[in-house]
Amino acid sequence: MKLHLNISTTCFYYIAILLLLTSCGVSKSINHIPDVSNYKVSIEERVAVNDSTFTLGNNSFSKNKYGTWEMYAEGNPYQLGLNQGLLTQELAHQQERVFLKKVDELVPSKFWQNMLRKILAYYNRKMYLHVPEIYKAEIFGLSKYASDDYNHIAEKYLRILYLHGAHDIGHAMQDLMLVGCSSFAAWGNKTEDGQLIIGRNFDFYAGDDFAKNKIVAFINPTEGHKFMSVTWPGMIGVVSGMNEHGLTVTINAGKSKIPWVAKTPISILTREILQYASTIDEAIAIAKKRQVFVSESIFIGSAKDKRAITIEVSPKNFGVYDVENSNQLICSNHFQSEAYAKDKNNIKHKAESHSQYRYERMEELLNASEKLNVEKAVAILRNKEGLNDKAIGYGNEKALNQLLAHHGIVFKPEEKQVWVSSNPYQLGAFVAYDLDDVFNDNRSHVNVSQPELLIEADDFQYTKAFQDYEQYRVLSRTLQKAINEDTHLEPTMLSKIQQLNPEYWEVYYLVGKYYYEKGYYTAALISFEKAKTKEITTVPDQEALEKYIKKIKRKL
Repeated sequence: MKLHLNISTTCFYYIAILLLLTSCGVSKSINHIPDVSNYKVSIEERVAVNDSTFTLGNNSFSKNKYGTWEMYAEGNPYQLGLNQGLLTQELAHQQERVFLKKVDELVPSKFWQNMLRKILAYYNRKMYLHVPEIYKAEIFGLSKYASDDYNHIAEKYLRILYLHGAHDIGHAMQDLMLVGCSSFAAWGNKTEDGQLIIGRNFDFYAGDDFAKNKIVAFINPTEGHKFMSVTWPGMIGVVSGMNEHGLTVTINAGKSKIPWVAKTPISILTREILQYASTIDEAIAIAKKRQVFVSESIFIGSAKDKRAITIEVSPKNFGVYDVENSNQLICSNHFQSEAYAKDKNNIKHKAESHSQYRYERMEELLNASEKLNVEKAVAILRNKEGLNDKAIGYGNEKALNQLLAHHGIVFKPEEKQVWVSSNPYQLGAFVAYDLDDVFNDNRSHVNVSQPELLIEADDFQYTKAFQDYEQYRVLSRTLQKAINEDTHLEPTMLSKIQQLNPEYWEVYYLVGKYYYEKGYYTAALISFEKAKTKEITTVPDQEALEKYIKKIKRKL
């Protein structure tokens, strides 16, 4: 593991959070507090209608029957922050507690915490210069309702500001594929009615508790366009969203070098695009004027343009990928524009990661579906098999549905309609919303979904295979911990882990590592050879497996 911290890359997000928060303390003397004196605000009393429905003037926050929170907020930037902060206060406090508890579990060493936060303090030193003033004002309002429990780490505003760069920092520090997402779009002769349809999985895993308080937010700002996004407490940035003009924005992480300074967080850039662009050209113009510090594909769909493109940004390059002679666009985690045709990092990443494999699987499923509709798009997002429908094990990152997604989402921009998945992952019901209806001034903003457009939950979540997978996830962490801490596990447990997810290569790899660390080289070799017969996720994974096999053969 990098930095020898014995932690999984999927959990490195939490370390990024710790580093962001603790690095705030280093910057205490320079608060960079935004000037909000020109904003007129009113602080109203939050009304608890029941334990899952709250109102604040015309603003509201409620949980639907599928377990997803729905929020409507309006106002100037500072008022927006205050409204969101008060409405989501308890959930935001809970989210912060979850983060910090997990960090302490992953990095108990104060030495490593001190070392890493010094690095992050250096990264973050200029982030505030690259965040637009309106979003700093909104974050400042949000921070008024942040928890007091962590003021010893840093004051509230800086904590919340720097948390908006956690994805970017985690990505940069370990070149993570925390957001190893899959996105596609079809229009014209590729869809049933000729209209644009976009589907995407946000495969962002930051622990099981992270997605429990998922929010579908409907934002009505005094400046710019009204929009919706799928988010979480304390987050004003955008990872998946659509505005009132049918412009959509989603993000897919790319291959990055480690930067030396934090600039504009990707989620803030995409928020700006969603709030101020209504066409592809306007989105490109906004993206060009911001400096980012990680590589990202920004997937843009446009009702006005009736097509989709990707804007490919990185610290030192910029490209736009616009398909020609095709009414279909696919995006995983490598760049496709001419600007990156000779980029060595991108070429290597495409060859060695699971990005190209997922790209080809999307291509395969889209071609098989002939004319795409919303139901077919959801089925693609839920697909758990590999190329040619091969069984590759549950949780394999080569699958489109890796059974870890924060959410799946489908857009129909020309109708201003969007479908958002309910937990677990993208297996729950896809709840539908109509933006024209949500932003109708004559209606209540509680219970805003369109039940007649609902797409039912995937029956897979009720199967024994799914229950086995959930049990495997728990036991695999126990196995990883035993490997890291050199503790003993019973042979029956090792056998059970393999039975729970028998087609997944990592099952046998972890068991092999356990035996290897114990000095049981023959048993380790058997497990490693078994892993070789399965669909291995990446070239580095394959090389690590081969390295163990060579070492064992030398020992034997």
